Amino acid sequence: MTRKRDAGPRPVGWAGRPGDSPLRAGRGRGHRRWSGARGLALCGVVLALLATACQGEESQGAAGRSPFTGKRVDPERETGVLAVKVDNVGPARPHTGLERADLVYVEQVESGLSRILAVFSSRLPERVGPVRSARESDLELLRQFGDPALAYSGVQSKLRPTLERAPLHPVPPGQLGDGYSRAADRPAPHNLYVDPSRALRAATGAATPRDIGFRFGAPPEGGERLAQQTVRYPAARLTFDWSRSEDRWLVSMDGDPARVRGGDRLGAPTVVVQYVTIRPSRFRDSSGSVTPYTETVGSGTAKVLRGGRSYAAEWRRPSAESGTTFQDADGERLAFARGPVWIVLAPAP
Repeated sequence: MTRKRDAGPRPVGWAGRPGDSPLRAGRGRGHRRWSGARGLALCGVVLALLATACQGEESQGAAGRSPFTGKRVDPERETGVLAVKVDNVGPARPHTGLERADLVYVEQVESGLSRILAVFSSRLPERVGPVRSARESDLELLRQFGDPALAYSGVQSKLRPTLERAPLHPVPPGQLGDGYSRAADRPAPHNLYVDPSRALRAATGAATPRDIGFRFGAPPEGGERLAQQTVRYPAARLTFDWSRSEDRWLVSMDGDPARVRGGDRLGAPTVVVQYVTIRPSRFRDSSGSVTPYTETVGSGTAKVLRGGRSYAAEWRRPSAESGTTFQDADGERLAFARGPVWIVLAPAP
């Protein structure tokens, strides 16, 4: 005997027969109407639930929030996107202005050392530096921001044509004049600083912040407790120590606490260790060392650190123009804590 399938519980306001599905309402035979005010009330509840669900994973251009940090920003104060290439060897420290960066990327350069690409928009310091030269892989990394401004102190002559064709607004010292200055208390080349406001005024039409794939919200489930994470390059290392009292990861560089001028400790509520392929590029520096190329398009593994825990992730960036997503084993995007984000581009194990 064939049993008639139970259509299941009927929603409040549904005026059809027990065998009719509300999903067919308004289509052909079997059409039944929703009862006036009760139907409208149900629609309101559904919309409210959808809105609440969306708030749990904020992205990208959510009204009044930065797509880089997830924090509220004043639209009248938010600027175009400025990336600054920052020196990161011992004589370049302490840094200036990094505490106000929305994003801090760390990458490997010649001789196994590290260098920083700091991204600013929501908060501009008076000065940033020390500023150093750009690299080929910076151009690929910056494509996800559209056509941002880039402050740097020089570039290899063979790379210059590629940089000039790239979709960005270059603002080196030769184009910005007194927008750069040198400090008298340390030797060149570790003493050059840029005025971010001047750089953005010169970079007319620089891209405004847009979705680069990050999501912000409540902590994910699971993860492993973690007090400290160290990332090693051949001749440099970064360590991140969780501070419960400050609710952020405190940064150390080559074994020393990383500070900015004035003494404030560098840190961030979210740190991403993104494992990438680092291969030789077609360029060499003035001493003959091969310049590494860091591949940020493709996919790989990562660790997302937040709240004193580590979350295993997979990163994906299908093209240079697209942003980078960080997902858990179920394909769900991992939510970051609101605030500045450090992304360490680490050699794949």
